[in-house]
Amino acid sequence: MKKKIALVAMAAAAVGAQAADWSDTSLAYSTGTNFKEPYTAGGDTIAKNIVTFKNVSGDKYGQNFFAADMLQSGGNNDSAQEVYLAYRRLIDLQKVTGKSYAFGPVKDVGITAGFDFNTKNDFYASKKRMLVAGPTFMMDVKQGFFDISLLALNESNDPNVASRNGYSTGRYHYANHVDLNFAWSVPTGINNLGFEGWGDYIGYKGTMENGVGSSKETHIYSALMYDVSAPIGAAKNTFKLGAGYEYWKNKFGNDGSSVAGATAKTPFVKAEYHF
Repeated sequence: MKKKIALVAMAAAAVGAQAADWSDTSLAYSTGTNFKEPYTAGGDTIAKNIVTFKNVSGDKYGQNFFAADMLQSGGNNDSAQEVYLAYRRLIDLQKVTGKSYAFGPVKDVGITAGFDFNTKNDFYASKKRMLVAGPTFMMDVKQGFFDISLLALNESNDPNVASRNGYSTGRYHYANHVDLNFAWSVPTGINNLGFEGWGDYIGYKGTMENGVGSSKETHIYSALMYDVSAPIGAAKNTFKLGAGYEYWKNKFGNDGSSVAGATAKTPFVKAEYHF
């Protein structure tokens, strides 16, 4: 079922790219040994291998972003498989109206909307569904991009009943909450070395499906990626290798001071092919 979902989503992204003014599609592999998941016994570290299919495209109205992560966890996380899909549509107000929305360090303003979807076969058995919407401020950087979004999140999940402590049944809807999101990809000033990533500061989302109050969440994913295309005779930005660091505090709203595995500090290595 997960394979079918991923294939359908990839096909949808490819169809959307046909009408684009520009499009970038990539396949990446990343791996690390210090991932964590809330309530893992003793807060044990988890090895994960992650394959990511991503398509980013632009048209006369704005941009599309689609990513599908296929994650394989080690034994400390029930040797679980997970599929995580994310889609964002950015409507560029300057492109749509023909007017400038620049002010201060902001060069343009847009409206972002989209969704997240996941399924995972560990004990918790997450089945996340989330809608997002809000303004995006595109900062005036010399090269690359740096975007700041203030998003409203409408999130629900339908995990394994055994993980809920008898508090809830069926699909559980959290209180609507906010996300201060950052996304960037900029050169470092060192030849062929770029700095990219994203971050989220997610607000309180009420009582969770197990009856425990949620905590505010911080999630930062960053990587230094080196373009190795030229030495192997490929076009620029075709092959990239790099390393990164992921910091996740109060993961999924669980209190990192009391829940084992709810805070993770994870170095990883990554290889990426653009086509």
